[in-house]
Amino acid sequence: MAEKVAIFDTTLRDGEQSPGISLDVNEKLEIAEQLARLGVDCIEAGFPVASIGDFEAVQAIARNIHGPVIVGLSRTHLADVDRCWQALADADRARIHVFISTSPSHLEHMLKMTFEQVIEETKAAVSRAKEYTQDVEFSPQDATRTPVDFLLEVLQKAVDSGATTLNIPDTVGYGMPWEFGELIATVRREVSGNYQISTHCHDDLGLAVANSLSGVKAGARQVEVCVNGLGERAGNASLEEVVMALKTRVDEFGDLYTDVATEELARTSRLVSRLTGYPIQYNKAVVGRNAFLHESGIHQHGVLADRATYEIIDAPSVGREGRQIVLGKHSGRHAFSDTLSKMGYSISGDLLNSAFTRFKELADRKVEITEADLEAIVAEELGASIDPGYNLDYLEVTGGTDKAPTARVIVSRDGVKQEATASGDGMIDAACQAIREATGVDATLTGFNVSSVTGGIDALGDVVIQLSSGDQKVSGRGLSTDVVEASARAYLNAVNRIVRLRSRQEEPRQPVTGP
Repeated sequence: MAEKVAIFDTTLRDGEQSPGISLDVNEKLEIAEQLARLGVDCIEAGFPVASIGDFEAVQAIARNIHGPVIVGLSRTHLADVDRCWQALADADRARIHVFISTSPSHLEHMLKMTFEQVIEETKAAVSRAKEYTQDVEFSPQDATRTPVDFLLEVLQKAVDSGATTLNIPDTVGYGMPWEFGELIATVRREVSGNYQISTHCHDDLGLAVANSLSGVKAGARQVEVCVNGLGERAGNASLEEVVMALKTRVDEFGDLYTDVATEELARTSRLVSRLTGYPIQYNKAVVGRNAFLHESGIHQHGVLADRATYEIIDAPSVGREGRQIVLGKHSGRHAFSDTLSKMGYSISGDLLNSAFTRFKELADRKVEITEADLEAIVAEELGASIDPGYNLDYLEVTGGTDKAPTARVIVSRDGVKQEATASGDGMIDAACQAIREATGVDATLTGFNVSSVTGGIDALGDVVIQLSSGDQKVSGRGLSTDVVEASARAYLNAVNRIVRLRSRQEEPRQPVTGP
């Protein structure tokens, strides 16, 4: 029989405890709506007693989010439990999550309590929570550093008092996968009653996902996770990694499944990253920028022949694009030829060999090769020129503190000159607007970067500009000791690429073959 593994998302509670993250009510609601769309089973909305803001956020999510169980965290203080329920009362389905530390370290240095006092606190708090809702979760904080006999005793008292979920937290990321799996199996075997077992693993040793999956193998049927692996210190088990491991390795997990709509994973990841301000690691599993990128020639050859050679996850199933080829010094002939083919060039034989040799020479000097670089290589090897497009013949920029900057440009193409004048927010903006008027190419500036090629007062300014026009996205580069002129040249360079792309779309390039 297929068994479901419930996904308990704590991005809005444990995830928000990451240093530097502070979400307001509207931001929490936006994330909660996306989590509901993603299909998680439980949303831990916050810690209501922590602050007025946390209380209001939990209450707003309880009132407005439908589908998932809405969970509030509570210490064992009875006033905390009462406050937690006040925030959750309007939810369609609500759960109170009660926790207390159980490890000797925490009892000695934080709670100043005995084992017996912890038992009594647990019984009282779970019983109080049960008066409000039938859905009560209990967590013995720092379970992996708690003596097993005492851990089993407090868990049994929690179940006897009404807990329906027992969460085993590896609060400080101390556990090893084999240890953690054995702990889950021991709880399942020794604690009697009707309850589900949950895992909550931190990543201090980089093992949060491994420990969580080990727990699932041992019988846990709920996993507590955060989007992008957010959370205290090194973070929590990553939602996207746990879900895709269960989905991908059916040979290991059999008929276990989740209700997560995996196509929403990438969108959820981007939203959380944007609202929290925490960037996604480039090589982050499943949702990282490089997760489906290939630069190595051997890898590129493989995925071009068949995606499954190097991609174990079907990229569209997580909302991504697969088989993304990046040309660089590690790229091989197959990727080089395939990219040229997509650009409209069909070359082979000695011509392909010589072009590939030139490409490798350039790749040793540049991290990433652009389409314009490839055009230049092909043009050089063919002995033919690519349409140079517009040329900047004249640029004059005036303005000051009391006058809006104005730029006058003259550009030429095929011997025909075009002149235009425009104003802007600054000298660079004015120059770009004038070029836009002169060329008639409507584009949106999406990126701008300026750097120095060399040191010293006479250093060359190196400007890179990204433009977007319709579905075309291009970049342009300009060099000059005057940063305004360098910017204008970069902008015009990008415009010329748009013109070339449009021309190629309108008049398909005839195949060119070598000898």
